[in-house]
Amino acid sequence: METRELRYFVAVAEELHFGRAAERLGIAQPPLSRAISQLERRLGATLLERTSRTVTLTEAGAVLLREGRAALDAVAAAERRTRRAAAAPRGRTGLVLASKAGAANELVAKLLDRYAAEPGAVPVEVLLCGPGEQARTLRDGRADVAILHLPYDDVVGFDTELLMAEDQVVLLPAGHPLTARDHVRQADLDAIELPAPRWPEADGTYPDGPGPAVRDTAQLLQLIGLGRTFLVAPESARTQLAGDVAAVPLVDAPPVSTLVAWPAQSRSTELAAFVSTATSL
Repeated sequence: METRELRYFVAVAEELHFGRAAERLGIAQPPLSRAISQLERRLGATLLERTSRTVTLTEAGAVLLREGRAALDAVAAAERRTRRAAAAPRGRTGLVLASKAGAANELVAKLLDRYAAEPGAVPVEVLLCGPGEQARTLRDGRADVAILHLPYDDVVGFDTELLMAEDQVVLLPAGHPLTARDHVRQADLDAIELPAPRWPEADGTYPDGPGPAVRDTAQLLQLIGLGRTFLVAPESARTQLAGDVAAVPLVDAPPVSTLVAWPAQSRSTELAAFVSTATSL
């Protein structure tokens, strides 16, 4: 398969509409339809079920969408990292660390200080990301290493090391009835009567729902303080709270695991030294 064919198929599979996919790709619809049909013939599989009104993915199409996205990310990553290596003095590239804005700040600060003191340390650029973006930046080559959080982030295709695990809390407007308790359980969340926040999807759009659309942690905390939403978060989120937001321990929630993650195929000695420093903290 060619990367062009994969781009065409991923666009149609995501839009589920040939006209919108053609517009997104900047091509006419007939050649797009021909390219998809040719791809199906070559693979010997029906990827899309078409009717006069709808386009749906087959099981085989769902597999190619998942694998195709990964393949396109890998191509983009190879290009970005090659360009960075070519531009670096004497072939000595720095590292780009992706971290969720507002999450694990203390840990990241300690990690950067400790690594900078190591012999042979290279410059580290910190790329602050919105929710769920760290894994995408790692996959497409914008970052070399990332701080990820289970169970929230997708770690498929990465090597990882556990840095810490912590309990979870519920962030609520100060004065909410549940803030008078020593702890709450997940069953109590139904009584909050506040809508959950809506984070952007991979394509930048927001899912439907009654909750407020949020783009970063600072905005979210302000909305919680105004009584518009709530959030389940790691215990370390307490360090960011102002007086209008309270944290209540959520005693029956699974712990959040903070990981350092990197592409499984990486052979960078600078990255290996950075990971070694992270695990030694």
